[in-house]
Amino acid sequence: MGRSPRLSEAERKLWNAFPTGETVELAQVVTGHGTVAGQNAPKDGDTWGPERTVRASVITSLLLGAREAAPGSVPAVRLRGARITGSLSILGGRVEHELVLSGCHLDEPVLLTATTTRSVRLTDCTLPGFSGGGMRVAGHLSLSGSNITGTVRLARAVFESGLWLGGIRLTADDVWALSAGSMVVDSGATFRGADITGGVRLAGSRMNGDVNFEGATVRNPGGYAIRADDMVVEGTVHCTKGFTAQGCIRVRGARISGTFCFAGAVHSPDTPYALHASHMEVREFYLDPAEPVDGVVTLAHSRVGTLQDDPHTWPEKLRLNGLTYDRLRSGKVERRIDWAGRDPEGFRPQPYEQLAAWYLRDGNDGLARRTQLAKLRARRRTQGPGLRVWGRLLDVTVGYGYRPWLAGVWFALLLLVGTVAFGLNPPRPLKPDEAPVFDSFAYSFDLLLPLPAFGQREMFDPAGWTQGLAYGLVVAGWILATALIAGATRVLRPQ
Repeated sequence: MGRSPRLSEAERKLWNAFPTGETVELAQVVTGHGTVAGQNAPKDGDTWGPERTVRASVITSLLLGAREAAPGSVPAVRLRGARITGSLSILGGRVEHELVLSGCHLDEPVLLTATTTRSVRLTDCTLPGFSGGGMRVAGHLSLSGSNITGTVRLARAVFESGLWLGGIRLTADDVWALSAGSMVVDSGATFRGADITGGVRLAGSRMNGDVNFEGATVRNPGGYAIRADDMVVEGTVHCTKGFTAQGCIRVRGARISGTFCFAGAVHSPDTPYALHASHMEVREFYLDPAEPVDGVVTLAHSRVGTLQDDPHTWPEKLRLNGLTYDRLRSGKVERRIDWAGRDPEGFRPQPYEQLAAWYLRDGNDGLARRTQLAKLRARRRTQGPGLRVWGRLLDVTVGYGYRPWLAGVWFALLLLVGTVAFGLNPPRPLKPDEAPVFDSFAYSFDLLLPLPAFGQREMFDPAGWTQGLAYGLVVAGWILATALIAGATRVLRPQ
């Protein structure tokens, strides 16, 4: 197709450059990531005149084969500093050429729904939305640095070489600013430095590389900042270097083969969870937020290889029931025990059991016993008055069996009291002619033992206040013996 007299001068430049893939620059533009998301996108593009205006229909005609390639060249639409009027729309088509727009202003949303295309790059552009649901890109999609004032729709889209949304400013009135459920990205997806107002939906998506939210800000107070249920990531998820979310981050059921690195900030006190990471599988979970998470965090029923966190940033409400891990890093035992008991719904034994099991695998038997003891003390607070009294008695006397030496301390203390008291006030012999020489130590020892060992208890009868002391020692001996047996039974019982 030759030159058309109906083309403007700007359109004619693009028409002639297409066969060789040359870039048509209608004005100098600043490109590349700035300190503010979308700062290089044009702010006055709607005022540009005919010398910088190209109709979208001209671009779609070229992409769909209106001109042939020049010999030895790869045709493409490459345009800088233009205002594009009309709808850049290719629905269900097949595009064999790249589309590269830089520093452009688009009056209407881009519509590439269900289209098969090569790489599409709309960098540092201003546009009112992008619809690419079900599109298949033999290359990558880049909207980096652009200022988009409508929803970006990429549900069920497939990208062979990546999704680049770094430095994007995305603002939408809809629930989702980015709707990309069930998307497949054969390489990585980056949102580095993005500023997004509205939710990001990645539920059911598959990323065969990293997912990078470094320095990104996502705002959707009272709703989901990021919803990525059942997302599969073969690389690492980076929520670091100033990452901030206002709204819930939900990765329930996600599977991450690498590391989930979370070192940003989350503020979502008005949603059921601020960080919803239940039923997740991840090789390594690095949880070190820049400040304590503002809201409830759940890791319930997740499976983690290595869990590394910072006790100073744990939220007040933390659900760990069903969480399993192969290795823990950082955190003193006192803080870990506190960590296991922060469930907002009350006492849950499994977090304590899992923590004790980890200490046993790590060779720290003493720490495992302290954890089990803490579990029993926490359970006691949920029991009735009678069981609480019995539990307190077991705790004081033998530490529920995990501190059997306490029984020895009590026994020695009571033995000392009895030895001194009966030494100063010896009981009278029941049969003076047959009684052995009185020994206050042996007599007190006999009183404390359920079965006498020295034959003193049956041969002497205390009187006065020492009679009450003798009865008290007998009762105390039985209590110590019962507590010791109960505690030993609890410890030896399989957990």
